[in-house]
Amino acid sequence: MALRRCLRFSVVVPRLLLSRSVPSGTLCSPVNTHPGCRSTHLLLRACSSSSPRTDVSYEQLKQLLATRKAVVIDVREPWELREYGFIPGSINVPLGQVDTALQLCPDEFKEKYGGEMPLQTDNIVFTCLAGVRSKNARDLAFSLGYRGVQSYAGGWQDWAKNEEMTQG
Repeated sequence: MALRRCLRFSVVVPRLLLSRSVPSGTLCSPVNTHPGCRSTHLLLRACSSSSPRTDVSYEQLKQLLATRKAVVIDVREPWELREYGFIPGSINVPLGQVDTALQLCPDEFKEKYGGEMPLQTDNIVFTCLAGVRSKNARDLAFSLGYRGVQSYAGGWQDWAKNEEMTQG
């Protein structure tokens, strides 16, 4: 019975959305309102199931960091950064918080995570330990309207290995 209700909604909701006279592009565009920097919401979160499947290499990430052309977000838990290390210049936003973090106002983001909040037009590179969580974060950010999102497929493990080779 509950399944039938869900199926009914899966048919009705798209019809309702499509039957309304909404300007082109509105359904897939994020609607950010910051009255008093409190409410950020999206009219429709996931408009497309396809996100860019782009990964960056160690060399590309080093270049992006050196030129400050990307915001690097490490989605590991804080204890992992303490135990294993972190990429200098990255901002720690645990994967379970990425959804809400990317919907905060810039002041709240900076206060909570200690870095500048990326704009939806910024280049963002997500990283983690081995590349799995960073891809999930990348796809989530894409569904929130961020378009310049990538993941560092090698993650911290690849970073540490490459840094050791360049220094040793």
